[in-house]
Amino acid sequence: MSGVSLKRVREAFETRQRNEPKLEARLTGTEAGVEAVQELREYGRRLHLHRSKTSDTDVEAMKKVIETIREDTGQAPFVVVDSLQKVHLAGSGLLAEDDRATLVVEELKDLTLEAGVPILAIVAAGPISGKRMRVKDLRGSSTVAVPADVVLILNDKFDVVARHHLVYNLASAERFKSWVILSIEKNSNGIDKVDLEFEKQFAQGRFDPNGGRVEEELLDDRIFVE
Repeated sequence: MSGVSLKRVREAFETRQRNEPKLEARLTGTEAGVEAVQELREYGRRLHLHRSKTSDTDVEAMKKVIETIREDTGQAPFVVVDSLQKVHLAGSGLLAEDDRATLVVEELKDLTLEAGVPILAIVAAGPISGKRMRVKDLRGSSTVAVPADVVLILNDKFDVVARHHLVYNLASAERFKSWVILSIEKNSNGIDKVDLEFEKQFAQGRFDPNGGRVEEELLDDRIFVE
């Protein structure tokens, strides 16, 4: 499914045309642009962004924001932390990265249980060369994965698909560059070790939600072809 591109949206925000004060009018003539603005206006009331800083935004600050949102809306928010390694932790300057990650994860785990909210924490990965990203490559490694209920890993499909899928079908090899592999590495309440694929639609800033299971063989070592 196509739609208005991010480039066109950016142009609409940056335009200096005084005769079109509303974003809907600026996007008139684009595919689904007006409809998207109307949907986002309704959705925007449920989206709360917090300007965070690594110098002072700690788990306690997150808790206060959650409580404020719950009081204002009567609903428990779905919390996204981007990223776990940037959460402020007082007195952690001398701690090793794994030890620091352990403390932050423990605090987030306590927060999700105490506040009764789901938390999605984005985790940075360590330097990776010539292999598929796995849980062990996340900064903090097992200290990050063990407390989590679900662990999802993203890889570019072209980088992890087996060599024979690339060599004998160059058209497919090129097509793989437009897809990502979403691997369910851990799932405490369901199945895991599942590889799903989704097509990139980055012109609209998204993935196509209509993905499916990966049929091709995947390898842990990346394969490069000229």
